[in-house]
Amino acid sequence: MANKAAIPDKMTAVAISTPGGPLVLKAERRDVPKPEAGEILIRVKAAGVNRPDVQQRKGAYPPPPGASDLPGLEVAGEVAALGEGVTRWRVGDRVCALTPGGGYAEYAKVHETNTLPVPAGFTFSEAAALPETFFTVWHNVFERGGLKAGETLLVHGGSSGIGTTAIQLASAFGAYVITTAGSAEKCEACLKLGADRAVNYREEDFVEAVKEATEGRGANVILDMVGGDYVARNYSAAAVEGRIVQIATQGGAVASADFSKLMVKRLTHTGSTMRPRPIEVKAQIAAGLEAQVWPLLASRRVAPVMDMIFPLTDAWRAHERMEEGEHIGKIVLDVG
Repeated sequence: MANKAAIPDKMTAVAISTPGGPLVLKAERRDVPKPEAGEILIRVKAAGVNRPDVQQRKGAYPPPPGASDLPGLEVAGEVAALGEGVTRWRVGDRVCALTPGGGYAEYAKVHETNTLPVPAGFTFSEAAALPETFFTVWHNVFERGGLKAGETLLVHGGSSGIGTTAIQLASAFGAYVITTAGSAEKCEACLKLGADRAVNYREEDFVEAVKEATEGRGANVILDMVGGDYVARNYSAAAVEGRIVQIATQGGAVASADFSKLMVKRLTHTGSTMRPRPIEVKAQIAAGLEAQVWPLLASRRVAPVMDMIFPLTDAWRAHERMEEGEHIGKIVLDVG
């Protein structure tokens, strides 16, 4: 393990003391992790907060085998040390990374291939808002969903971190974007980000809105994190040969749907979760992002929407903010 700056033996981290509400998140002292072969150690400056962190805190989303038990799936900071065989990075490089866990801490280790450079001009807080959402959107909308220029994307939860990312990327790559959100303020924010149509789902039926906006054709790709009764409605809103990509089931994992629509329209309903995927798969997604999306970030044509930043030891407040559902964009922890 090579290193330049002194690395302490202990660090401050925020752990889940027991499954429960936000206040179970407690700061404690932990051993600084040691990078293994192919891994780098990052001196964390900022960490993103995501819905899976909330689920893990509640005891509903355990970390995959071998991953840290600490929450936190994305970080940004400086490379502090190199494990054996690391070739791309050097100590001191500014990086952001997708982690399988361990982000709520002063140091985190991650495989070098799941790490990307901080885009030019980005703060660490902005960079920490990139990996989880951009990996998720790129893989699910463009790789699994196959969204192409000229097609229509329907993205549910447009004001979330995932939603704001999907709107910007789909728009940048030439798609027509329809989104749902739960208030006039959130709909307005989505339109400013590049959505062509924003539907307040509390006041309007998104199925009818999609049909109206597409002159009856429907959406070619639908990105859904709701599930539940949205499954059947997505089948109605989808175009012939439409692709529906499921990335969460906040409205329920069990649903009923009319499969005759799936057959008649020749729909594809797929889905994925990012955290348990092999390092090699995440490396391929990272390579696609660096080639296709990082130039858009460097030019600020696309950028993360920042909601609020909390100190690491106030991670419980960040979780409260997420669960209140009023946030627009990304919630981030300032680690220091």
